Amino acid sequence: MTDIFHEIEEDLRRERFRRLWDRYGLYLILLCVAVVAAAGAWSGYRYWTQKQSEASGARFEAASALISDGKPKEAEAALDALAKDGTAGYRMLARFRDAGLLAASDRAAAVAAYDALSTDASVGAIGQDVARVRAALLLVDNAPLAEMVQRMQPLADGTGPMRHSARQILALAQFKAGDMAAANKIARSIMEDPETPPAIRSQGQLIRTLTDAAEAASAP
Repeated sequence: MTDIFHEIEEDLRRERFRRLWDRYGLYLILLCVAVVAAAGAWSGYRYWTQKQSEASGARFEAASALISDGKPKEAEAALDALAKDGTAGYRMLARFRDAGLLAASDRAAAVAAYDALSTDASVGAIGQDVARVRAALLLVDNAPLAEMVQRMQPLADGTGPMRHSARQILALAQFKAGDMAAANKIARSIMEDPETPPAIRSQGQLIRTLTDAAEAASAP
């Protein structure tokens, strides 16, 4: 008797399964196909992006080799092309390298290139700050003090990693402009910041020493 009941239950289960399959089987097949297709598309996309990145890396290395070989014009053309159609990371690297290359022949164009990077959110906040500092380094010898303050004061007052370089540039600009008190004040802030990198700390100490001496010499 027990076997009969088991057979009936089994028949009922098969009948329920058949009905479910008749009703939803096609959707299940389509779902499986979609999952497999999505997995294949994702793998294909990852492979494609890896190849694109490798190709951009090779192009960046080739442009760097042109710089090393003393071919700045060819390197500039290669970097300009990479900045337009390379992968995101290498586009940014190409723009920074191109701006650095311009600095040797056309300082104004290099500053403009760095200024463009400093306002481009796609390079990230740190990348923007690096661009601001590099532009300021090109200007510190000749730009008016007011311009240097406008460029560097917000960065110097912040808490980002480039604040140290911004303070160094400001102190140097004020020293060159003859504002020894302001240069000394910023040099002290450089020395008092425990996170100041050693190289910038040494330069801050030098500016502090020079401005202390200048202020002492001008005292009545």
